Amino acid sequence: MNETYFAGAYWGPRKESAEECAQRAESFFSILPRVDSSFANWFQQGKSRKDALKRPIELSRTALEKIVRRGRDRVFDDLGFRFSAWNGASDDYDGSSFNVTCGGSTNVVCNRCVLNLPNRGPNAERVLTSSVVSRLVRSMAIAWDPDSAVGMSSSHLQMVDKGVPFAVLPGWVTYLARHRGTVPPLPAPVHIELVEDKGTLIILTPERFTVGNPEHVALAERVRDLLDRAGVLKPLQLQS
Repeated sequence: MNETYFAGAYWGPRKESAEECAQRAESFFSILPRVDSSFANWFQQGKSRKDALKRPIELSRTALEKIVRRGRDRVFDDLGFRFSAWNGASDDYDGSSFNVTCGGSTNVVCNRCVLNLPNRGPNAERVLTSSVVSRLVRSMAIAWDPDSAVGMSSSHLQMVDKGVPFAVLPGWVTYLARHRGTVPPLPAPVHIELVEDKGTLIILTPERFTVGNPEHVALAERVRDLLDRAGVLKPLQLQS
C-alpha cells in the first residue's frame, strides 16, 4: 500500500487580523527550510504548473499580509482568511502543498494549517521520517499556536475517523497544547518531549508509521485510549 501523509495544525475560534495571520505565516515559513530543504521555496497556485512557477511567494510579512488579505471571506468576516501554496516540485508525487484557514472566530469553521507531504521520490525519502515529521509538527506548534497538531497517514486517518466534528485524532506524531491537560505516561517505544512552554509532542514510532503494520495500529489505538482516558482529546469546539 502506497500511503500518503500530511501534517496538520488545528485550533478553535481565534479572531486575528490579516497582519497577525501574516506574522504567524512569516514565522512558519522562516522555520520550514530548517525542517527540510524542499520546504524552502513556495509558489501561489495557478491554472497550471507553468503559471504557478511564475508566482513565487515573497516571504516577508508585508507580502504575506497582502496574500492573506486576498483570502478574506467576502461575506462573513468571522470565517477569517484562507490561502494556499505549493513548493514547485518537478514531480507531483514528490511535491508538497498546504492550505491555511486563520483568523476565524466562529465554531462553524476550524482554523487550520494542513501540509500535504511528498509520498514518492527523494523528497519523500527524507521527509517521511520521524525526525523530520516531528520537526515539522513542532514548527506548526510554535508558529500557529494550535490546540493540536498531527503528522499522520491519510489511511490511518480514514481508519480512526468516526465523523465527530473537530475531533482530535492522534497519529504518528501528535502535538497537544498544554491547556488541554496533562499527557499521561505512555508505553514504549513512544517518545514524549516538550515544545517550549506550549505543549507536548508525542512520537509513536521511530520508524515510518504505516497501517500495513498491525503493531503500529495496535500501538496507536492503545495510545489513543490512554490519551482519551486522560481527557486530552476533547473535540476543539468544546474547549473554553
